[in-house]
Amino acid sequence: MAKTLVIGGNGFIGSHLVDALSHAGHDVTAFDRFSASDPVFTAKDVIVLPGEFLSRSDLDSAVRGQDYVLHFLSTTTPATAESDPTLDIRTNIAQTVELLESCVDAGVKRFYYASTGGAIYGPQGKADYAETDRALPISPYGIGKLSIEHYLHYFRIKHGLKSTSLRISNPYGTRQKANKKQGLIPIALRQIVLGRPVVRMGDGSMVRDYVFVEDLVQMLTPMVGVETEFDLYNIGSGVGHSVNEIIDSLRRVTRVDFEVTELPIPPTFVDRVVLNTDRYRSEFGASRLTALDEGVRFTFEEIRGQTHD
Repeated sequence: MAKTLVIGGNGFIGSHLVDALSHAGHDVTAFDRFSASDPVFTAKDVIVLPGEFLSRSDLDSAVRGQDYVLHFLSTTTPATAESDPTLDIRTNIAQTVELLESCVDAGVKRFYYASTGGAIYGPQGKADYAETDRALPISPYGIGKLSIEHYLHYFRIKHGLKSTSLRISNPYGTRQKANKKQGLIPIALRQIVLGRPVVRMGDGSMVRDYVFVEDLVQMLTPMVGVETEFDLYNIGSGVGHSVNEIIDSLRRVTRVDFEVTELPIPPTFVDRVVLNTDRYRSEFGASRLTALDEGVRFTFEEIRGQTHD
């Protein structure tokens, strides 16, 4: 079995990835703080490795002996990166470079990076975006992700460290922390459960590519440990939904006639981002996609069971 390390293994996407990789036969180690909670993944044959991402010695220990490293931890969200761009530079970018150095020293075979498909292309007015399109991010979060992609290229050239960048669209689903400032669907569902208005940026016409987290990890898992044709892939549903369509889905699923509070659209928000996933599908085949209402229902049931005022 391949030894596979998931950085951020107790997080939203990371924990689902730990489960999927373990089920697929990988020898999985989950690296995270594990300070606030027990592991949220359900797989039992996983090595739980508590550690600090900002500690070089912890990273050195974590990657030692690993074949594959999947980096799914972020110290910022789009909102926190926006409020303090230097935090993203000092933590996410700088520490990921140190993680890459640790991987080189440890002889890691391939590094997988959770980049962003939602923020990296910027406002180019296209119907959808392929990997061959220019990346023109206008937010600190997207700029930081693109910077790390460039460092991956540097480490391939300089040190021979193979890597794959995964430009993930807008994931949502179970285990997503609804009290954080990231993710329209979980944030809105928590507001609904608490009997509060749902905040909408602008008139609701903004379009995003939403992908249910379990669909996402089923797309990612076959990529790990195989020689892929490319080192960059869009990962998403390939389908766009407007914010108003999401709000309509929330009403159908929750059966709550909640209020909507409109706020101005931040200047770094992009009007439309839908990912072209032809590159992925041509290599790995079409994936089963969970219907929007079904994914929202799974998410709602979990949040309703966990949310307290």
